[in-house]
Amino acid sequence: MCLFQLITIKRTITMTYKVSEKRYDNRMDYAYCGKSGLQLPKISLGLWHNFGEFDDFDNATKMIRYAFDNGITHFDLANGYGPGPGAAELTFGKILKNDLAAYRDEMIISTKAGYKMWDGPYQDGGSRKYLMSSLDQSLKRMGLDYVDIFYSHRYDPNTPIEETMQALCDMVKQGKALYVGISNYPVEATRKALWLLCENKVPCLIYQGKYNMLVKDHEYGLFGVLNESKIGYIAFSPLAQGLLTDKYLKGIPKNSRAANPHGFLQKEDVTQVAIEKAIKLNDIARNRGQKLSEMAISWVLSNPSVTSALVGASSVNQLKESINAIKNTQFGEEERWIINEIIY
Repeated sequence: MCLFQLITIKRTITMTYKVSEKRYDNRMDYAYCGKSGLQLPKISLGLWHNFGEFDDFDNATKMIRYAFDNGITHFDLANGYGPGPGAAELTFGKILKNDLAAYRDEMIISTKAGYKMWDGPYQDGGSRKYLMSSLDQSLKRMGLDYVDIFYSHRYDPNTPIEETMQALCDMVKQGKALYVGISNYPVEATRKALWLLCENKVPCLIYQGKYNMLVKDHEYGLFGVLNESKIGYIAFSPLAQGLLTDKYLKGIPKNSRAANPHGFLQKEDVTQVAIEKAIKLNDIARNRGQKLSEMAISWVLSNPSVTSALVGASSVNQLKESINAIKNTQFGEEERWIINEIIY
């Protein structure tokens, strides 16, 4: 068979995908995001890893398809997600064009900017120049006219917060974003950002932050600020980069994230203390009829301050496990007491 025939067959396979008509048949739960009228799925899919230029495009396509077919309507990106800056947005844009373009109005697509994206003095931060340029580039890569949510990805102490928030407001007024949010902002900067956005009549929709059984900093101050203003919260890294799965219970596997010297999870992060906590939590999960990963996500979602858990995945099977978490997000008093003894 010639190469042209192989390419033709592959394209035919891609184009014959048919969206599940049962995607909203009790496969996913949804929650209003803060005081807005926008609902987000309890499980959202993040494209931080496994959607880059060196990753398997067919696998990426399968994960996006499976997510949408099972009620996941929210897909979260950032300008620098890859590897290869912008690569995840390019990958997502191709999948969207091939499979889901007709369903754009059923999707919540978000992107962010704040970290290094290109060379020169305008490569990162919170300046109007950088943020506006980043959004324009993101829209082009994904083939979109607008994103549903645009985030300032990090607080920039070198840029007046008034400048950053005005840029976010103008994105909405220009029709390039429907909502705006902030991520990785300290508490006092968050408080000021919320006030500035509200004054400009473009209220903050959502805060994206790191929250899981091992990282609970946001319980001490930030959740109070967000709840006071009725702002939504989406938790990234609910599995602590895999520490809250059964992957590291017996050490560091060869092909794991921690075994990769260039990954965000390093060997020194897989401490004996973290492993011992995971082993104890795994026993509790088993008694609940869950895998550790499922219970970890269930625990995040059981916090009333959390609107959605933002999960990553390297396979459809991992995504299935994450979706299974919504089946049991209730914890009894004794369960909570035992868990708290382990994690606090």
